[in-house]
Amino acid sequence: MLTRALTGSVFVVVLIFSTYLSQFSLFGLYFIFVLIGTWEYLSILSIHSNFQPNVTLGLILSAFTFLALTSESILNLSSLPFIGALMFSVFATPLIELYNNKPNPFSNIAQTIFPLIYVALPFGLLILSNSMFTNSSPEKFSSELILGFYFILWSNDTGAYLTGKAFGKHKLFERISPNKTWEGSIGGGVLAIGIAIVCGMFFTDLPLWKWASIGLIISVFGSMGDLAESLFKRSMNVKDSGKIMPGHGGILDRFDGLLIASPFVFAFLLITKDSLNLLIHKLYPW
Repeated sequence: MLTRALTGSVFVVVLIFSTYLSQFSLFGLYFIFVLIGTWEYLSILSIHSNFQPNVTLGLILSAFTFLALTSESILNLSSLPFIGALMFSVFATPLIELYNNKPNPFSNIAQTIFPLIYVALPFGLLILSNSMFTNSSPEKFSSELILGFYFILWSNDTGAYLTGKAFGKHKLFERISPNKTWEGSIGGGVLAIGIAIVCGMFFTDLPLWKWASIGLIISVFGSMGDLAESLFKRSMNVKDSGKIMPGHGGILDRFDGLLIASPFVFAFLLITKDSLNLLIHKLYPW
């Protein structure tokens, strides 16, 4: 417990500090997370399944995906070269598999490509959301959306754990995670939405109703991300995705909720970007 507490405290401090400090520290930290998370996923498959994904190529695909999403907003570089490199690498994957002479070739191809969707895309979309839908820019960096995302996600996990311990009776997904309950999920959701509203009072880059909506989205899909990663580990018969953080597991373990919730938050912000202004214009065209 002491090791877990110390590791968790250091991790939270580094994560918040790197996110708040500058766009470059955020970019660097997330790039490391993407590479480690991709390596964890592909390594587990290579060791604990009949699949033999191309680990090196998978790392390259994830790197190009992340760079394609973040290069303009963070590095002030055109994303087109990275998009081109990503397309070349994706379509080169089945061609490379032709020469590997391994069993399950199409499964190997699919598993090599999948981390760019499951790992690189969520981290990249969170940075892209922060640059597209807030006042953040390379000249005036603001990390309010990402920090708020952390606080909401952590409050959802904490609320679910405490409420489940105190009142949990009805199993949520016993086949995948025997300890999760409906009561815990509801408690986590209530706390997450409450924290989201508090974030909206202090973080002014987004209106309050969007923060409340983000709280609901994270409470639902963050929990589903936890279940999805548990399903993956159970299918591979492993306890943790890695050992990079003693007592906590790997990157996939620590960011399981973010990996699923981030794309849904991005989709929500994209859909609602101009919806309120359009509604007002239709109701009051003058």
